[in-house]
Amino acid sequence: MDGGQIAALIAAGAFLMLVLVLAVPILRLRHTVDATTRMINDINEQTTPLLGDVNTTVKNVNTALEQVQTSLDGVNLQLAKVDTMTSHAQNVTANVANLATVVSAAAANPLVKVAAFGYGVRRAASARRHAETEREVRDTIKQQRRAARRGNH
Repeated sequence: MDGGQIAALIAAGAFLMLVLVLAVPILRLRHTVDATTRMINDINEQTTPLLGDVNTTVKNVNTALEQVQTSLDGVNLQLAKVDTMTSHAQNVTANVANLATVVSAAAANPLVKVAAFGYGVRRAASARRHAETEREVRDTIKQQRRAARRGNH
């Protein structure tokens, strides 16, 4: 055996050791892969019925949403009717307000005239009393002057 064969034998032994050392983690890795495969199969078996239930739930939700849409359509129809009634009530209110303004103006105009007439009558009566008082004062002053003139002559 020459040196090249011994080196090849040593290399073969080292390669065998390397294979044996790497075989243990590879075997463990195989067990891990097997366990992961079993877990994925179990999850697959459990999710299949869940997906069926989710599909049924989605169908039920869609049915409920259709019913809600139908109800909303009915509510919108009723709201349109209420809107029409509200606009009619607004028109009636505006008409009543206009009528009240007309009635108020018609009633206020004669009242203003009566109040103005009453004020004029009071002023005239006051002026007449004042004129009578002035006349009496003038007459009294004239009599006093005449009496004073007669007494001086």
